[in-house]
Amino acid sequence: MKLLFNALIKFICGLVLCGLLIFLPAGTLHYFGGWLFMGAVFIPILTMGVVLFLKAPDLLKKRLNYKEKEQTQKGVVLGSILLFLIIFILAGLDFRFGWSAMPRGVSVAAAGLFLAGYAMYAEVLRENAYLSRTVEVQQGQKVIDTGLYGIVRHPMYLATILLFGAVPLMLGSWYMLIPFGFYPALLVLRIRNEEQVLVSQLQGYADYQIKVKYRLIPLVW
Repeated sequence: MKLLFNALIKFICGLVLCGLLIFLPAGTLHYFGGWLFMGAVFIPILTMGVVLFLKAPDLLKKRLNYKEKEQTQKGVVLGSILLFLIIFILAGLDFRFGWSAMPRGVSVAAAGLFLAGYAMYAEVLRENAYLSRTVEVQQGQKVIDTGLYGIVRHPMYLATILLFGAVPLMLGSWYMLIPFGFYPALLVLRIRNEEQVLVSQLQGYADYQIKVKYRLIPLVW
């Protein structure tokens, strides 16, 4: 019951906060992109939360933990929070003042891309029961090298690029693409620090790096 209560509180808080960040700057609730975003984000989150609660409560508990131990990761998390505050507020202001002219079809197509990214994210959760929001090595943890982990070492972060890259288009703002450009840079910082932790604390990870060469994008990096 404690886990259920914790999950519901965080879900509701996230729902309310995102709504305020989007619709208050927009000055109206009649914002198609805003509702498209809210539906594409929170319906899958609720669905996945229910599935994890019923099938893998330990994994759900890990996903609800946001407290980073690594100093570098704390900076990355803070930078990400500030970045997305800017993005959501900018999208609402863009809609209010009509800075961008984006066809609605682009926003709908972006929602499809977002859901594809979320499906990839769900597959990563299925493959890796050790997956946590924080950078840590858990007791009994083993290296996962199958499925998507046989292609890149950090498929979850690749999924987040698809997810967050679709957000500016869902919200109908070309200007949002500018601050989003900083997100991959934050991921690079997080991944470099995370791999230092994994190499030093997780047995077999150094060999895994040799086996799977690319961190994030096949044939690129």
